[in-house]
Amino acid sequence: MKQLGNFLLAAAVVAALVGVVCVSARAAEPVAAVALVTRDAVTLRAAPRDSAAAQTVFWRGEVMEVRAERGDFVQVWDHQRERGGYVKRSQLLRVGSGAQAAPELLALLGFVSEQPGSETLGLALAAAAIQALPAAALQGPDGAKVLDAIGRQAERLAERASQGAQRAQDQAMLTAHLDVARRHGVTFQSIEDGERVRLCYEGDAHRRLLALPAASAEQQARAALALTRPDCQNPQARPSEREAADQARASLLDRVPTTTLAAHWRARLATRQAGVWSGLAFARAQRGDVAAARSAAERALQAIARVDRTELADDDLTRHTEAALRANAVRWAAGSGVAPAAALSITTRKTDDGQTCASLIDPRQKNAQPLAERCSWGVVWPASASVNREGNAAALAVQPVDGWRELWVFRKTAQGWTVEVLPPAALNPGLGYAELAGWVPGGRQMLVAREAIAEGRTVRRFEVVELSTLTPQRTAFEPDALGPFARWPDAAWKRDSLALR
Repeated sequence: MKQLGNFLLAAAVVAALVGVVCVSARAAEPVAAVALVTRDAVTLRAAPRDSAAAQTVFWRGEVMEVRAERGDFVQVWDHQRERGGYVKRSQLLRVGSGAQAAPELLALLGFVSEQPGSETLGLALAAAAIQALPAAALQGPDGAKVLDAIGRQAERLAERASQGAQRAQDQAMLTAHLDVARRHGVTFQSIEDGERVRLCYEGDAHRRLLALPAASAEQQARAALALTRPDCQNPQARPSEREAADQARASLLDRVPTTTLAAHWRARLATRQAGVWSGLAFARAQRGDVAAARSAAERALQAIARVDRTELADDDLTRHTEAALRANAVRWAAGSGVAPAAALSITTRKTDDGQTCASLIDPRQKNAQPLAERCSWGVVWPASASVNREGNAAALAVQPVDGWRELWVFRKTAQGWTVEVLPPAALNPGLGYAELAGWVPGGRQMLVAREAIAEGRTVRRFEVVELSTLTPQRTAFEPDALGPFARWPDAAWKRDSLALR
């Protein structure tokens, strides 16, 4: 029984890779025959007959001690429930112990790891492989394979749990699989984001894999990407906590060697780095560290520029779009901007409660009150300030939250100056930007580019906006379809914006 208990604990990997498991202490003990349940809803019966009374139900990946064999049945003892009985031989997989069993266990682990729905069986095989492999092998490529398999299966199981199940019996099986995984030492975290709850793997195997010198570049990249998933970060964290977490994520991604990494893995890493550094740029700008924000924004833009879109799969393209939106939202942190027209200028000031106010002023008038003013708790990007040639409109980029940048439009009306907001989309803030793409001569129109992912919808369009109403006069999905975008785009926008990526 002690051997079986150690077997279960080994799945956590915590002790096996740091030498805490004392093999010599168990060497003199008799090795119990161990079998793994290979199917779901396996019935434990009181006697070796199909008609015998059912004692309980086992699930894939559970560990049994084998006591005897009776025809087509195996007599087992379940240490978790402290109950014995009979299970059909065809529903169990005997696993050996010692170094001679390791090759077969690794082969089975490699096969099962690729079978969706078999995650708990894979975790059990990983635990058996850890018990069988010598200590030296656990520090080598074989140990890296086991850790990689544990991490991948834990991630896949967490994803299944987050998606949920439609039928009650499927939900019961999913709940049982999570319980089996936890008994094998796999820990999950619940991340609450609004009305949705996501289950995320805690990541112990990934962290241990990254600390293993024998891990391949691809294994390290996979582990780093799993540990830095944006959807598994705490949405309720304070700004300082979020910045610290993003800094840790950035450092972790930087550790992955890219020289021997395949092109699609390099693209995935660069995509994640762009998103992480964008968040750091916003956080640093929010606390007033302009130099640090500039450095982070530059890192984000450099990372997104390294991505070869032709190397990305469909799922990767979605993540690339999200990273590009984040990077474009903070690009003004790295830009110097263009000086506005002499007739008008936009200045900013901090209020006592921490807001930033943007004021449109006429520098020709001494001690004059602002023509228009608006304040925000977010980040105002002064470098984005632009005034049209006619002096009857101005634009400013303002980012109220991380990943969502609005366009503030100052315009002169018959009643005086007003400030209105053009959001990336008429949806709850998600990811996106609205930005000035140029002024149309005559002082009646402006060019606007908008792109957003919010409420599960993706919106991308280019607009010729009427200044008098701030409503789109003409809209297209590509700028080439609109004549004014060919004749009057801002040169800096064409050069720097990711809207034309």
